[in-house]
Amino acid sequence: MPSHVRMTIGLAAGLALGLVAAWTQQPALLTVARGLRPLGTLFLNLLWMVVIPLVVTALFAGVAGLGSVRRVGRLGIRTLGFFWATTVAAIVIGFAVAALCLPLAGVTPEQQAVLRQSALADSGAVRHAADQMQSGARFLVELIPANPVRAAIDGSLLPLIVATTLFAVAAAGLPEEKRRTLTDLADVVTAALVRIVWWVLLIAPLGIFALVAGAVAQFGLSLVKTMAVFVLAVIAGLGVFIAGVLLPAIALVARVRVSRFLQAAWPSLAMAFSTTSSLATLPTMLAAAEQELEISRTVTSFVLPLGASINRSGSALFQAVAIVFAAHLYGVPLGAAELFQAGAAVFLASLTVASVPSASVVSLAPAFSATGLPLAGLTLLIGLDRIPDMFRTMTNVMGSLSGAAVVAAQEGDSISTVV
Repeated sequence: MPSHVRMTIGLAAGLALGLVAAWTQQPALLTVARGLRPLGTLFLNLLWMVVIPLVVTALFAGVAGLGSVRRVGRLGIRTLGFFWATTVAAIVIGFAVAALCLPLAGVTPEQQAVLRQSALADSGAVRHAADQMQSGARFLVELIPANPVRAAIDGSLLPLIVATTLFAVAAAGLPEEKRRTLTDLADVVTAALVRIVWWVLLIAPLGIFALVAGAVAQFGLSLVKTMAVFVLAVIAGLGVFIAGVLLPAIALVARVRVSRFLQAAWPSLAMAFSTTSSLATLPTMLAAAEQELEISRTVTSFVLPLGASINRSGSALFQAVAIVFAAHLYGVPLGAAELFQAGAAVFLASLTVASVPSASVVSLAPAFSATGLPLAGLTLLIGLDRIPDMFRTMTNVMGSLSGAAVVAAQEGDSISTVV
């Protein structure tokens, strides 16, 4: 059975169990759905076990294998250009969709009072988390890790990518025989790690089933009933972004058949939907790009790890909708100047999302401050975050794979699925 079919079955079964448990509130079903969480955690741990070493070896092999510092710079400019351009497009689409959809959600004064009281009750935790977010100066300083091993232990991917890239660029300038010794070693380690990934993917349907069932059973129905319009606005905006930006880029720039691309990307999208982690989905993305789309390892090992770290187009769209939603909830008017300030803050936040729970929500603090929105509203958004998180992570992953296809086409790679 193809992997995308198996993952679809696991995803559908998890959604079914979670929805039935949430709808019926049967203690036995709720116990089963929530009791599956350790199995889902085990699945995530197996993925995380190989992610960091896979990022280091794949990135090093890709960059050092270029053999030219000039080509490294060209590849980096094209990759960042695609990710940043799509992020700006996502922010604009998010504001537009929110302006159209969210006024349909009527909020009575009584509801506003209850929601504000609920948000204020837990605002201290949000403020503490927001204080941990990196400022612009701190972000730049910490891009260069004093101890790359410590960055790897802490899971700080972006500093680790910078350190690995610097080492790989230096290796790219070595004589051919010396450089090949290092790249061959990195290739062998990468191949061994990819084999472990395929072992893990054998149990992926079971892990996806466990993760989705537990999440939907706890958050599904009550959350959708409470703020259905907000959740649907985020999903609709992500759909517009995929259909209006990513798919045309795949078809027109990368010249890849959309149906073939979606078939190759589906296992990664299902993994992203269930794990809500672009980084945990990275091994699946690498396998899809290299084996299904046949994009060169040079491109995939550079673009995809970078995308898993800084490509936040789906998150940026969610944040744009969240700002308009919070303004509607609290009755704060947003003019063109406020929207521009909020959009700039969202774009910068997409580059500095920290490894904290609900980071895409917590990183909205600067945008809230710029538009005069109460910081306590972030607590409410954290409560609503799980369902949009599934969809925006899936969009982030699709954006990373799209970026790999587009950059490969620009680099002159021949992709097997070219029209």
